[in-house]
Amino acid sequence: MHSNGLYTRFLPDEEATLKLGEEWSKQLSAPLTIYLEGGLGAGKTTLTRGILRGLGHTGAVKSPTYTIVESYPLDTFTLHHFDLYRFTMPEEWEDAGLDELFAPDSICLIEWPQQGGEFTPPADITITLTYTDKGRTCTFSAHTNQGRKSLESWSN
Repeated sequence: MHSNGLYTRFLPDEEATLKLGEEWSKQLSAPLTIYLEGGLGAGKTTLTRGILRGLGHTGAVKSPTYTIVESYPLDTFTLHHFDLYRFTMPEEWEDAGLDELFAPDSICLIEWPQQGGEFTPPADITITLTYTDKGRTCTFSAHTNQGRKSLESWSN
């Protein structure tokens, strides 16, 4: 991790994105709120799939675009994967009762967090996936002590 709180890695393909998720998953502990940012097809769900694989989940991991949230009960915590892309107004967060899923024993990954406006809980970490000419760049930014601890233990 760099002194500015950022960690960046180049990802040449989908397999590298899955591996990054698997690698980082070993350092995750609840509670943690993570924003997943990037355009359509940038690899947000692929990264989540890698994280879940690394945590021992063997079932399917699908994008929650239509369901809003997919939950994965694991041994030590529950991982909730949100996709707010289809929100037309931030109040939909409240209408769906999503606050109830933010608990001390959960990790929440949120795609398109801006769609939830002020209702979306603040991030401990933001992961940004951006296209480059030969793959993607993945940047991790810590915003809280919990987020910094997670990234520092992984990057060391």
